[in-house]
Amino acid sequence: MNDLYRGSADLYRDITDFARSTPGWFHSFAEAGTEGGILLLMAVAVLGWWRARRGDARGVALAVLVPVGTIVAYIASEAVKSVVNEERPCRAVRAAVAPIVPCPPEGDWSFPSNHSAIAASLAVGILLAWRVAAWLAIPVALLTGFSRIFVGAHYPHDVVVGLCVGAVLAAVTVMLLTRPVTSLVTRLETGRLRVLVTTA
Repeated sequence: MNDLYRGSADLYRDITDFARSTPGWFHSFAEAGTEGGILLLMAVAVLGWWRARRGDARGVALAVLVPVGTIVAYIASEAVKSVVNEERPCRAVRAAVAPIVPCPPEGDWSFPSNHSAIAASLAVGILLAWRVAAWLAIPVALLTGFSRIFVGAHYPHDVVVGLCVGAVLAAVTVMLLTRPVTSLVTRLETGRLRVLVTTA
């Protein structure tokens, strides 16, 4: 475990040293991108739901499960954070340059990366609900995760585990809930909430 942390800390230093060598405008771009990637994925998920309303009940169910899987991944990520209590690298890594973003306050733990978990869960949900959009969703999720290291907020292992947590829990959520949610959508198609599930 110590070797893992040392290797992750060394990689963190390498990435943040490079980040500090980039122009100031790129710092601003990276800082905006760390939130913007998630907002873009959310927009794609909403567009996927809107598009799915023209299709069958299963397609609508898959689109609805994108945010459900994301909520599950976020809760799991927060639960792990509260158990592990890993200090942020911007405070813990010796000889590291100042991060591009302000270091989060003490008690805002580092492991795993919530941004990465959310981005990966959205991307996997989008992949399962609207496969053609995966060409955009997956690279955006990976870049969002990398940006958390680049701006100095997370270790590389925080991001890798966050991405894995988000991807796995999104897939499991879809696997477990597609059938019951499809049945629910079928019932809603004839009720007052049919605008949520169909364009008819």
